[in-house]
Amino acid sequence: MRIGTYDALPSGLAEQVAGLEAQAWPGSSPGHDPALAPRAVLLLDADGRVAACLALLHKPVRLADGRTYHAAGLSGVVTRADVRGRGYGGRLVAAARALLAADPGVDLALFSCDPELVPFYEAAGFEVLPGTVLVGGTPADPLATDAPGLDKTVLGAFFARGAGAADDEGRADRVRAAFTGIRVPLYPGTIDRLW
Repeated sequence: MRIGTYDALPSGLAEQVAGLEAQAWPGSSPGHDPALAPRAVLLLDADGRVAACLALLHKPVRLADGRTYHAAGLSGVVTRADVRGRGYGGRLVAAARALLAADPGVDLALFSCDPELVPFYEAAGFEVLPGTVLVGGTPADPLATDAPGLDKTVLGAFFARGAGAADDEGRADRVRAAFTGIRVPLYPGTIDRLW
């Protein structure tokens, strides 16, 4: 497993990540908005090539009640075509969740996916947030996960802090409740429109 900022990836690995993203999302621009503090998480195969990769993006999210939470999102999750079905993607996503859970600066993870991918992400420890809609893009040009024809499912993970004290677990439950069944004003910008 290799973790780092996109601008610090060795050129060979950065080129492999850009190539995987271009194959998965033809016509999209490579990379992520630097304002979202992107971190690359890579799973390398035995030959040192990128077998799977994803980006962790970070942003404070202020809810209508005035509280601000530090959210992270998964973006650009892709496995190299010739090694799909070997568990690389699942290992990578589970490792990313563990990284976020260990980060004291992250309250929760939020992202959306196509409905058929929900079991894949649930197996890595994420949960469906019933009725939750992510509103991405910008306030002037929003993109919501419930937009006609988009049909995305929102998933999340909520992290307790400290040594597992009851209050910490209660905090994770309170954050889960705050983000369930609402429209989340994510607004990550024009590059990573829904992360």
